[in-house]
Amino acid sequence: MIMQDKAQAHEKFKKFLKQGKHRITPERFEVLDFAIEYKGHFAADELFIKMKTNDSNVSRATVYNTLELLAQCDLLAKRHFGDNKTHYESSFNRKNHGHLICTKCGKIQEFSSGKLNQIVDEISNQFSFESSGFSFNIFGVCEQENCQDENSKERK
Repeated sequence: MIMQDKAQAHEKFKKFLKQGKHRITPERFEVLDFAIEYKGHFAADELFIKMKTNDSNVSRATVYNTLELLAQCDLLAKRHFGDNKTHYESSFNRKNHGHLICTKCGKIQEFSSGKLNQIVDEISNQFSFESSGFSFNIFGVCEQENCQDENSKERK
């Protein structure tokens, strides 16, 4: 992440914390940095483990609480992929996209499509709705051999 982008994220979070009368702590900004630099989707425990692996002293409770605050101020997006876990991904300076979710192995692949953006715009216009983003998930079976083999056995 470019330092300027990181500074913008810090400024946005600091403003959000002040407005909500939340404490501004170095630990919260450490969670912010790890979260927005995380490649792909992650659960709170995955981020906590990554932080511990990198010698962070931030508590699990601080990670969970800060992720909620980051989602509330739109620096992170919460995602649900049908596995009863909340996943997060950075929404800071990212374009809208969808997800292909394998119901066998749990693999999540991102995709973007101009057609999808067009559909969202058309539907929003039709209902006089001002869209601020979207979440689009397609569930199925990925191309991995193990997943395909299991799926073809089920069809027989």
